[in-house]
Amino acid sequence: MWNGKMKAVTFSFDDGVTQDIRLIRIFNKFSLKCTFNINSELLGLNGEIVREGERVSHNKIRPEEVRKVYSSHEVAAHTLTHPNLAELTDESEILRQVTEDKKNLSALSGQNVVGMAYPGGGVNYTPEVAELLKRNNTVSYARTTVATYNFSLPKNLFTLHPTVHMIETEKLFALADEFLAADPQEPMLFYIWGHSYEFDIHNTWDTAERFCEKIAGHSDIFYGTNAEILLK
Repeated sequence: MWNGKMKAVTFSFDDGVTQDIRLIRIFNKFSLKCTFNINSELLGLNGEIVREGERVSHNKIRPEEVRKVYSSHEVAAHTLTHPNLAELTDESEILRQVTEDKKNLSALSGQNVVGMAYPGGGVNYTPEVAELLKRNNTVSYARTTVATYNFSLPKNLFTLHPTVHMIETEKLFALADEFLAADPQEPMLFYIWGHSYEFDIHNTWDTAERFCEKIAGHSDIFYGTNAEILLK
């Protein structure tokens, strides 16, 4: 399936925040690949975010840093300004948010940007939005935030559901044990998503590195970006 391997691992992280730099060091240490979904019109902005009573930095990578920071990983769209596309009624604005973000990020990264993640938590897409993006050839895949907790390949690349959110530590490690032990006859995809600032909120950088060490380096697994795994 993937270079003759039946199992694949990929990561997808959102928002283009400065904590990505630390996360990329971990990914590179273990030769793991990630897709980073970025809002191009928010690049360079500084701020904070409050989650679960914790206040942490939510500073964005500067535009001129994008090419260097993400050079060994995939850059993908996340819309220009992070609106919830499920709440937009103007189809032209939905398409503008995606196509212009893709155009900007292609120029900044030097990559051919082909994918995206829907912005926002909760219900952040609808079948109508997914069909609109597909019909207009805006991108080749679009990731949701709806965890499957399994390793099935996606049936629809425009409602691409990940396996698990990386901060769900107990489920993450249990799924890793199941995945590593499997000797599949059908392809299996372990797809992990998140935001790197969440490791600051939960003080779980060591846990993130421990998971990466656990899942990396197995000869029967293909490690790739979203595009490398989904579009081959």
